[in-house]
Amino acid sequence: MTQNLVAVRPPISDSWRRSRRAGVDAGVRAAPLVFDRDVLADARVAHPLDPHLPLLEGLLRHVADETEHLMVITDDAGHVLWTQGPRAVRRAADAIGLTEGFRWSEDAVGTNGIGLALATGRPEYVYAAEHVAHVLHRWSCAGAPITDPDSGQVIGCIDVSATVEALHPATVALVAAAARLAESRLENEMRQRDERLRERLLPHLRGLREGGVLVTATGRIIGAAPGEPDLAGWRGRRVPAPECGATITLPDGRAAVAESLGGAFLLRPPAVRPRRGAAPRAPDAAPDDGPVLPAGEGPLLTLSFLGDGRPHARLDGGPLTLTLRHAEILALLALHPRGLTGDRLALCLYGDDGSPSTVRPEIHRLRQQFGDVVRARPYRLDCAVEADFLTLRRLLDDGDVAGAVRIYTGELLPGSDAPAVRAERDELAVRVRRQALDRGGADALWTYAQTEPGRADLEALERLRAVLPPGDSRLPAVASRSDRLLNGDA
Repeated sequence: MTQNLVAVRPPISDSWRRSRRAGVDAGVRAAPLVFDRDVLADARVAHPLDPHLPLLEGLLRHVADETEHLMVITDDAGHVLWTQGPRAVRRAADAIGLTEGFRWSEDAVGTNGIGLALATGRPEYVYAAEHVAHVLHRWSCAGAPITDPDSGQVIGCIDVSATVEALHPATVALVAAAARLAESRLENEMRQRDERLRERLLPHLRGLREGGVLVTATGRIIGAAPGEPDLAGWRGRRVPAPECGATITLPDGRAAVAESLGGAFLLRPPAVRPRRGAAPRAPDAAPDDGPVLPAGEGPLLTLSFLGDGRPHARLDGGPLTLTLRHAEILALLALHPRGLTGDRLALCLYGDDGSPSTVRPEIHRLRQQFGDVVRARPYRLDCAVEADFLTLRRLLDDGDVAGAVRIYTGELLPGSDAPAVRAERDELAVRVRRQALDRGGADALWTYAQTEPGRADLEALERLRAVLPPGDSRLPAVASRSDRLLNGDA
């Protein structure tokens, strides 16, 4: 007597092998819980799909509400953030942890529609006994990953699950369509952000004789200075995510240096000498290796004042060496674009002991470096300004926690004792910490914990320790640092 053997589909057999290597037990009774209620709320608010949830729910509502189907949306790690479906199927799903706060990656519960889609990066379905866990053999599911068009990374999965009898094979096409719709909405948002960046930054690049390429923080090319090759062939191309001062290879093989413009980067040719008429440099200034704008067009001043490093400034790409006092003056003028009187600037710098006569010599020395960019009556900056601390403030005002903690490399001019700088520094530090704790989610908290203030922030570390799922590679470092602080060893 021969036994009929059913061939196992390759995606399923591959998933079985990954599940086996991860040590998943076929007798597992439910997915693990990773988020409590407070952490779940933070994760939802921080996720890029949160604004688009009504659209996805509306698209799938007739499926999930009128049949025995459950709609599930997860993040990139398979953590369930939202579910929708009739009460009966939700009760059955609760028994196996197919609900908010539980993890459905392959290494947590074995082969399943969510974990498989996240592992392969394409729409997948899993029927009945194709699941590793025996408890899931009465379930079938179809999942489709959602890719962020900005970063190119998978940010989540949309899944429809049901009992074996209820799930139709066409469901995989439905979830795939829902995922593409979500991606199209994310792409529209991305294009709007790109257009705002181009409107704000491209006017300042028109005079760059040696050219330059404008890219997003994720490395997408969105514009260029005149003189660059036609960008038609570069649209949609990526370079490695830039860091300030790093050398990046452009698509045509040229090397370029990344310069932060606040929310974007300029990739410009290295070691470009200034033309005649550039603003004079102080004798001890670093060599100028950046182009300048021609006369009659407003220059661009870029300030990098966050963190423990030396305050850094560039005027039209050319680096300038700053004393702490000059950095303080530039920070205050950037924070007050309408200008400050001599009395007010003295008060901001020195408190009640200051006077305009103390400020005037400093302004004179500053103008030796910056020329007419620094104006008087009132003291102000007559140029476009991009500053990391101003960008940080905008991100905080917009509620962009992920962007704020990413740019917050440390406190504003930490060596400064100028009263107004101290006040701004303290306000930014408090706002970053509060938003990271209240709305940040695991990734934002981890990024904050790498800053100098965050490394010694016990509350942030304990929250991060609770948020990170079991097995996360970051967990041992967080636990060790938290324990040292608790024991007074840090």
